[in-house]
Amino acid sequence: MKQRIITALWGIPLLLAFVWFDTPWFPLLILLIATIAALGALEFYRLAALSGGQPLTPFGIVWTLLFIVGAHFEATYEVTYIAPSLLALAVALPFIWLSFRPKEGILVSWGWTLTGILYMGWMLSRYESLREFDQGKGWVIFTIFSTFACDTAALLVGRAWGKRHLAPTISPGKTWEGAVGGFVATLAAAVALRVLLGLFDLLPSLSYAQTIILGALIGIFAQLGDLLESLLKRRAGVKDSGNLIPGHGGILDRIDSLVFTGVIVYYYAIWVVQ
Repeated sequence: MKQRIITALWGIPLLLAFVWFDTPWFPLLILLIATIAALGALEFYRLAALSGGQPLTPFGIVWTLLFIVGAHFEATYEVTYIAPSLLALAVALPFIWLSFRPKEGILVSWGWTLTGILYMGWMLSRYESLREFDQGKGWVIFTIFSTFACDTAALLVGRAWGKRHLAPTISPGKTWEGAVGGFVATLAAAVALRVLLGLFDLLPSLSYAQTIILGALIGIFAQLGDLLESLLKRRAGVKDSGNLIPGHGGILDRIDSLVFTGVIVYYYAIWVVQ
């Protein structure tokens, strides 16, 4: 826990700087997302290989980065064909390449390759799309810190009072008490962030009902993302996805819940708020 706190003390200000500042050509956040996505994809494909797959790791990392960059160009130049084109090529090119290999395991390797691109590339690119909104900085801050509240509360409540295992075959350390604590903390954090960011005109005028619904969605999907990554690690037979972040493990261990919540908030903002 001490190492987690130390990491947070320097990591959170650095994260806020990347969210807030721009370069003359693009938001600084792109560089952070691209770095995280590339490292996360590398860890994902390592887990895939340990699980018996043979993904096309270099292709997957390159295409992951193309999704991140493409999200910026889609928003800046108001084009809608970049992501569909990248997706179509992500489906077709690995399959064509793998067809020249021995036939055994082609579909498994193709599936792992495509999943990594969607998981790290398309999903994380939604943060860049969110950042390009009017009041986009506030949207990104709202999403990230609501998710952090869920993770932190689930950990603390689970350690203090957790007794009933949530998914013992996937992640024995997670409990129902921790899950409920994380969910409630997310609702509280969503309302608090809505008020705080609203004071500085960094977030649209969400009603409290909209805020609570969005907080509930974040509280659910943050924990589903955490469970999915635990399932990947369990299948690969490892405790952590890596050891890059002191006190947390690998990149995937830190961003597993953020991957899904960025997508949820992005589409909620489009379909409900805007």
